[in-house]
Parts: sequence; structure tokens; C-alpha cells
Amino acid sequence: MPLQITGAPSDPDLIRLPWDVPLEEWPVHHLVTLPRGISRHVVRFARLSGRVYAIKEISTRYAKREYQLLWDLARHDAPSVEPVAIVTGRTAPDGSELDSALITRHLQFSLPYRAVLSGSVRPDTLTRLLDALAVLLVRLHLTGFYWGDCSLSNTLFRRDAGAFAAYLVDAETGELHPAISEGQRSHDIDVAHVNIYGEMLDLEAGGLLHPTIDPLAFAEQLVERYQRLWDELTEDEIIEEVDWHRVDQRVRRLNSLGFDVAEMMVRRKAGTSRLIVRPKVVDSGHHQRRLLRLTGLDVEENQARRLLNDLDSFRVSMGLRHEDEAIVAHRWLAEVFQPVVNAIPADLRRKLEPAQLFHEVLDHRWYMSEAADKDVGLEAAVRSYVDNVLVHKPDEKAVIVTSDPLSP
Repeated sequence: MPLQITGAPSDPDLIRLPWDVPLEEWPVHHLVTLPRGISRHVVRFARLSGRVYAIKEISTRYAKREYQLLWDLARHDAPSVEPVAIVTGRTAPDGSELDSALITRHLQFSLPYRAVLSGSVRPDTLTRLLDALAVLLVRLHLTGFYWGDCSLSNTLFRRDAGAFAAYLVDAETGELHPAISEGQRSHDIDVAHVNIYGEMLDLEAGGLLHPTIDPLAFAEQLVERYQRLWDELTEDEIIEEVDWHRVDQRVRRLNSLGFDVAEMMVRRKAGTSRLIVRPKVVDSGHHQRRLLRLTGLDVEENQARRLLNDLDSFRVSMGLRHEDEAIVAHRWLAEVFQPVVNAIPADLRRKLEPAQLFHEVLDHRWYMSEAADKDVGLEAAVRSYVDNVLVHKPDEKAVIVTSDPLSP
């Protein structure tokens, strides 16, 4: 079978990569230096026309299956990497067959958990990673997706204000159904528990785990956090007819968790005056969508929440309570957000994405103001943040290698 690329490749240079060479033997000038997670397959990153692609060597059957699953997840707006193409019909110069390759677009500013946890791991950092993974698993289950191999290793993390946002990076064992069954959901949670326990033991063996962290107890925390969130999103609520305000409170709680409610199923409990209320949660990203609608900024959920809070504070401080929300958002974008982003030196902007930079500047301003017992202002906070914090952070955007690092 001749070499064939199937998918929606936006870069014609993909066909010119050395597909007749096993991925682990690719010349370094084709590759990009990026932190990689643990994988049972050979994975490499390649840069073409300013874009970075993740390439995984895998059998044809599983490459086609995973490619289709990733497209289905993208259609459901689930947090996962973006599929680009699959490459089949690979043969070496001696005529031997090579595995196919799955190409996905690299998720910028994302890190595998081992890169996030480089150095001594603090308990609160691990807790935030588990929270992100629990949210990801709930979102996938609401979509009807059975993962089959949920783990920290199969997830990428992006900073999201003070938390993390998690993305599925390996769908090889997954299945997408109209709705996930209780058996599938239970098995997914069990697999996640076992995998994370193993990953915690691995960190412990490498001396990367804080001595106060019990690997088994920590793995059990994921199950607890997942179950609390799942129950909040899906559990029936029984109320008295006169307590209808509790329905509004439930919707607000769900919105605060970042989920939108499309409709409510309400039925009377037989023989009583009580009502059974079941919310239909259709989508996550409540704050993301509001910020995108108002400003055009497409950011993570917690970042959106933080930026909206600052927008609301701007509205109050400028006496714009009765002004149209879209007009206030335009002013905030032009007078607050963009000046902060533009004040970051160009050579430092690859360290964090703009929304995360803005969030950290706001935090820095708060700490400076507390120390000075007065508001130091945004301009001074930006200067101090750049000089004392940002310069010491590692780059989280793709690190591009344009020459052979082994050459003199």
C-alpha cells in the first residue's frame, strides 16, 4: 500500500517528513524539544511552518480508531487534543512495514504532569491536578465517553488562574456512546484510582513526593472529588412547592462550577406536594462563553471567571453600573487588559499565555498592596511582576529548536 495521509492536514509539508524512518530514529532537525509524558508508544514533536505537531507511532487499526474518537470528542467540544491526520502505508527503504502514525496538534502552554511536578511536589499542587482531572472525567462522562485508561499520564494540563485545566491526550482505549452506563462509569473510576495510585508510588520512589502525602489516600481523593461533582451535576433534588427558590440556587451552584443548565425536568412525587427536580446539564464553560461573547477572549474557565471579576470591579470603580455591558467590556479590554499584556516585554511573552499573565499580575498587585497597606496600582504591579517574578519562570509555550543541538 502506498504512503497515504488521511485527515485535514493544513500543512502540505507533513508529507515531506521522513515517514520511511521509524519515529525513534528521526533526525533531530525535524524535531522540537518539549516535555513528554509517559507513553507506551513512541511520540515525537515536529515543527512545520510555525506549528507544532505531536506524532505517535501506532498500528493502523488503532490510529484510525483514535483519530475518529478525537474528532468525535472535538465535535462535542470535549477537552482533548485536536486530531490532524493519520499516516498509513509506511515502509522502510528495505521494504519492511512500519507502524502508522497519528498526528495531533500540540496544545500550546500545556504540560504533562511530570513537568508540572518537577522538583519537590507540594500537596496543594497535586490537589489542583486531581481537581482538574476529576472535572475532565466528569465532562467526558457527561458526553457519553468511556475513557478506559484515565490517568495523569494520559492527560495534559494548562494553567487556569489558580487552578489547572485538564485535556485528554490519549483516546486509544476510549468509546463514545449516546450515554455512558453506570457500569462503564464505575469501571472508569476504578481504573483511574489504580492508575493514579501507581503514578503516586512512582513519584514517591523517585523522591518527588512530599513526605506528608499518602499515595493510596491521594488516589482515593480523586474518586471522592469526582463523585461529589457528579452528584452535584446529575442528582435529583426533592423540594416542597413553596421552596422553588432552591431550584434557582441549584442553577447558580452549577454555574459557579462552570456548567450551564439547558432545562429542568420537574415532576410531582406521588401522593405528596413535593417536586422532584432534575437539571439537564448540557455544557461546561459558562464563564468562558460569557467572556468570549463580551470581549472575544477565548481562555480557560477559571481564567474567564477571574477576568470577569476584574471587569465587574472596573465597572463599579468607573461608575458604569448602568452602562451597557458590552460597552463596559470594550473599555475594560482597551484600558486594562491590553495595556497589561502589551507591557510585557516581547521576549517574555512565551512564558505564559496572556490570560494567565493577567491573572498573575492581579495576584501580584494584591500582595504588593497588602504589604504597602495601600493600592499600588496596576502599572507598578506589572513592572514588579516582570522584574521579580516573570523573568524566573520557564517558558510554557513550545520550545522551538531550529538547529541540531548536537552540532557545534
